[in-house]
Amino acid sequence: MIRIFALILTCAALCACGLKPLYSGGSSGAVARALDTVAVDPIEGKSGWLVRNALNDRLSSGPDNAIKYRLVVKLDDSIEGLGVRSDDTVTRERRTLRARYQLIDVETGKTVVDATAGSDAGIDVVSSEYATIAGENAALENLSQKLADQIVARLSLYTRQQQ
Repeated sequence: MIRIFALILTCAALCACGLKPLYSGGSSGAVARALDTVAVDPIEGKSGWLVRNALNDRLSSGPDNAIKYRLVVKLDDSIEGLGVRSDDTVTRERRTLRARYQLIDVETGKTVVDATAGSDAGIDVVSSEYATIAGENAALENLSQKLADQIVARLSLYTRQQQ
């Protein structure tokens, strides 16, 4: 009897905590529908192309007449050498991808979200230049995905707060 009473109290406490899933309702939920109204402006460079594609994959913009927001992204992509041998050759690099992004209301022209996101990755520099370049490219692809995840999460929180 005591266990049943404790179980009922636990269930009541969990229901009263006020937590709601961010993406409740799946693709027909309020947040997903709001994210469908975001159009991503073109972003310069190879890293911009990768980030824009990753954002478009996550936002899946609807028809042009349903666009309510524009997402403007400026990227800073850099590679710096970290590990150095005694003969001054680099053994390790760090690739950093940072973004400043703004969500702009198309109707009013007002910036409703102005934030930054970023991530970095370590790359081993090996004797094969081809392998090093392949590692740098793979790092850029992974960083682009991480950046897109961060941006979409922040936009999701904004759209949830507006409801």
